[in-house]
Amino acid sequence: MKNHLLTDAELELMAILWTHGPSTAREVHGQVPDGRAYTTVSTILRILVDKGFAEAHPRGRAHVYGPLVSRADYQLRKLRSVVQGLFDGSAVDLVRQLVRSEELSPTELDQLRDFVDTELEDK
Repeated sequence: MKNHLLTDAELELMAILWTHGPSTAREVHGQVPDGRAYTTVSTILRILVDKGFAEAHPRGRAHVYGPLVSRADYQLRKLRSVVQGLFDGSAVDLVRQLVRSEELSPTELDQLRDFVDTELEDK
């Protein structure tokens, strides 16, 4: 599969497939909160198949769409893209920015410290 990233609309539908599992376009449409047209949802699902993120299997007159890429795999792909594009390839700079931004709560900072300490012990 090419190193595609998802648009916001595609990511929204992938999140539904990751959460609910294989679903028809009608079922996915029922989960979209903004009242988007059914035809739009159906088109985006076909694009996800074309990009290699989802697969489609016929079920009667409908198709059942399921993810081919896990949420964790996509998160890693997207994160690598962010690190390359915004932080010149430096994951340390990404973490620095997160810590300095004050977006992390004290609990999250403690969890991050514990995670790093555990990972260092394992290596």
